[in-house]
Amino acid sequence: MNWGDCHGGRPKIIYRENLLNLIDGNNYLPMKNTELSNSQALKKIIFERIATSRQQRITFAEYMNLVLYHPQYGYYSSGVVGIGAKGDYFTSVSLGQDFGELLASQFAEMWQLMGCPRPFSLVEMGAGNGRLAVDICNYLQAARPDLLETLEYIIVEEARELINRQQQLFQELLPNKKINCNWKSWQEIPENSLTGCCFSNELVDAFPVHQIIIRGGELQEVYLTETQGELTETYGEVSRAKLADYFKLVGVNLPNKNFPENYRTEVNLAALDWLKIVTNKLQKGYLLTIDYGYPATKYYHPQRSQGTLQCYYHHRRHNDPYINLGYQDLTAHVDFTALERQGELLGLEKIGFTQQGLFLMALGLGDRLNELSSGKYNILQVMQRRDALHQLVDPMGLGGFGILVQGKELREEEKLLKGLTVPPLF
Repeated sequence: MNWGDCHGGRPKIIYRENLLNLIDGNNYLPMKNTELSNSQALKKIIFERIATSRQQRITFAEYMNLVLYHPQYGYYSSGVVGIGAKGDYFTSVSLGQDFGELLASQFAEMWQLMGCPRPFSLVEMGAGNGRLAVDICNYLQAARPDLLETLEYIIVEEARELINRQQQLFQELLPNKKINCNWKSWQEIPENSLTGCCFSNELVDAFPVHQIIIRGGELQEVYLTETQGELTETYGEVSRAKLADYFKLVGVNLPNKNFPENYRTEVNLAALDWLKIVTNKLQKGYLLTIDYGYPATKYYHPQRSQGTLQCYYHHRRHNDPYINLGYQDLTAHVDFTALERQGELLGLEKIGFTQQGLFLMALGLGDRLNELSSGKYNILQVMQRRDALHQLVDPMGLGGFGILVQGKELREEEKLLKGLTVPPLF
């Protein structure tokens, strides 16, 4: 697959009316009968993979890859993934057009700072239902037609069902607009061919992760095996030397006496591979990553003894990744230190890191809040829109998400992005 609280911290966001339905352990919603067939098929595939493996076990990363990305039955690949009120979680895009429009204004500034190159490539990696792409293109059509004229919008998406959804949304909402948008795989994009910005919103958290555990003072890995027809966890030496090297990369001494027995956490090697692919495709420009996560020192803290892995099913959050196979989302927080350090090794420079709330305020979200007092809107519109804008900047929710901007072959003046400035107080 090519990627395009002390326990969990800030997770994906669920709708407010479901906040009282957060669940833990085995207190979860039962699956519908129509969902059982796919889960049973996935379980059979997983057992076959275990049976044919050298030691009759697979890593948690292999398991997570199957339940999320199996071409036919995976959560993201099969088309069951739901974003919004009727799905399993919602994102910044679910709250209206403001997020996409403010992001588009930052892209327009990038284009100008780079001297208005032709073409200017915007590469969205993991575009979900396509709504963000539509919001960005609509804004550019209205506010920056000069950029839209030279824009090459590329969506990198592996799941065929999601591509179908995205293309359908484009046809419905942008039927008569001449927008140069193409769906490509990484293999179809030549190396050093992109000038512009590659970006993602809540992508890296969904990459398959290895689970690591400390047992007997040693670093071991979590594996899955079959016992009497059921998935069972087992532990053993790490499957790849890169797992130990990862902690050297991020500057964390693990294990040591400060970490308790059975301390458990995640390592996202797929994120490092993804970063290498993106860097190789980018000739000059920016990489913008939006996600929830921590720096390594906070991620791998002794008190975060069970890691950050979370599951989402019908706006319920729980911590059992072995149920609802193919019908629930599995995520782990992002280690932003790893992205920064790996980027440096690959030739990417850290331009800046900030929180989403500060980023959007710097781009003008405060002006949009002030406009609600202009008298243009009725009271219901004001309340709904104010609530949506506040959610985008809420430091305990979406506003606390991290935004990492990295650059390649940029001059000093091209690094001065408005979104990374100190926003005005209001």
